[in-house]
Amino acid sequence: MTGDPAVDAYLAKQPDQQRAALEHLRAQVGSLVPDAVESISYAIPAFKLRGHGIVWMAGWKAHCSIYPLTDAFLADHASELEGSGQGKGTLRFSPDAPLPDPLLEALIRARLSDIEADERQALGR
Repeated sequence: MTGDPAVDAYLAKQPDQQRAALEHLRAQVGSLVPDAVESISYAIPAFKLRGHGIVWMAGWKAHCSIYPLTDAFLADHASELEGSGQGKGTLRFSPDAPLPDPLLEALIRARLSDIEADERQALGR
């Protein structure tokens, strides 16, 4: 994965617990999508593949967030997401209760599938 010094700077400003949770997300994305490129987009860390956003993540005072989550993903993983904070396209979690690795992997795979479908549609396939 191609790192970005601006992402390093963003993470360095986070409280210890949020930074640790976000660093874990960063490592997982890098492991699952080694060709991902990091950047800052919408003032938060983003991971892109071939110019398409995979996920964004943010640290807030009392929680961390990951974006975007489609309605289909939320429905498919409702039982796993029960009790987590959710907003439109957003999943909030506390550093004390981070996203389980299998759930993050499922999210990344769903996003990659969305990107591939968008690319096929753009090519008229």
